[in-house]
Amino acid sequence: FCMGAAWRGPKDKDLAKVSEMIRTVKAMGLQTCVTLGMLKDGQASELKDAGLDYYNHNLDTDASFYGQVITTHKHADRIDTLGQVREAGIKVCSGGIIGMGESRRNRAALIVQLANLNPPPESVPINNLVPIPGTPMANVAPVDSFEFVRTLAAARITMPTSFVRLSAGRQEMSDELQALCFMAGANSIFYGDKLLTTGNPEADRDEALFDKLGLRPI
Repeated sequence: FCMGAAWRGPKDKDLAKVSEMIRTVKAMGLQTCVTLGMLKDGQASELKDAGLDYYNHNLDTDASFYGQVITTHKHADRIDTLGQVREAGIKVCSGGIIGMGESRRNRAALIVQLANLNPPPESVPINNLVPIPGTPMANVAPVDSFEFVRTLAAARITMPTSFVRLSAGRQEMSDELQALCFMAGANSIFYGDKLLTTGNPEADRDEALFDKLGLRPI
């Protein structure tokens, strides 16, 4: 069960509330994941004490392209937060966004950096950019579908023990493209109405597709 907040990073008073939410969800017998932004010293340990299983903090893109799409903080800040999460004993969920105008080399560099984290993330979300009108990336040309599938395949090959999660952008994908993604190595999805502001396929559509492909949840 994943809970997210659009923060640069949590304040201590907010973290206390989130920790209580984690305990409540854990009491229901569910695994927990939060995405709260950058963490300060000690905050990861507080989340661990609350019972958190996964912390999501995507690298988004590789270090050389990062400054062209994100200006509010540095790539190194994200690496630091991932280090704090790992040191606290929380599983890492970290991936990227495909289709922000990056090159194939940028995509390859992102996969290499994720794979070289020690250890690699247990969960690797691969998001396909959903352009939003009025934003700087509203008119960015979409990545070719086969290129997207190749990126997923590279993640699977380089991180064989990770969950490679087909994430944002699925609602805009055909069943055929999603099927290619699963065949290329995606073995997880995010299930629910929305991923923050991005729509997600309805549950019955997912179930029908899985039945058609012979996929069974574990």
